[in-house]
Amino acid sequence: MNIQSHHIRSICVYCGSQPGNNPAYRTAAETLGAAMAKHGIDLVYGGGTRGIMGAVAESVMAGGGKAIGIIPEFLMDKEASRQELGSLSELHVTDDMHQRKHMMFERADAFVTLPGGIGTLEEIVEIMTWAQLGRHTKPMVFANVSGFWDPLNALLGHMAQEGFIHTAHLVRPMVIDKAEDIIPAILAKAGTGDADGLDEVIKRM
Repeated sequence: MNIQSHHIRSICVYCGSQPGNNPAYRTAAETLGAAMAKHGIDLVYGGGTRGIMGAVAESVMAGGGKAIGIIPEFLMDKEASRQELGSLSELHVTDDMHQRKHMMFERADAFVTLPGGIGTLEEIVEIMTWAQLGRHTKPMVFANVSGFWDPLNALLGHMAQEGFIHTAHLVRPMVIDKAEDIIPAILAKAGTGDADGLDEVIKRM
């Protein structure tokens, strides 16, 4: 993995393959997808056509944008409709999750995490770990829709306060409540290198 430039051509969106219980989650996905298309930013995502995954991809393509799905063969019938997968701008079928995650990382200039489950959490935590280890400087965002990520941010703050995150200046996920603010924040960070990161999360606790 190489340190990337700050030009944002694509964003990897991690999110649930289920819709969740709050309609605001789907609305946020649609808002984010529309903003990406408007700015000419490609979507890199897990390839699902259901739940929040499907909503963000549909919104990107409805706005004339490009949706790049990356999905392991064994998940194709669990998270997607094979017929609907054919409508994606690009589809990459991988052998396993490791290959999928590596390809998603390589294809993305930034990362946004919408609400989701264990898989979504695992993906963004791995990206944060790579940032902490100095493997990348790509912008990372928690889309904190209806306070969804508040418990995780509290845990991260606790970890830092207890001395287990000693490089908080490298782990800098932006915590953004409104979906319409995500793209402007990423573009601003890419241009200036400034962002409200984990240290700001800790200060707010």
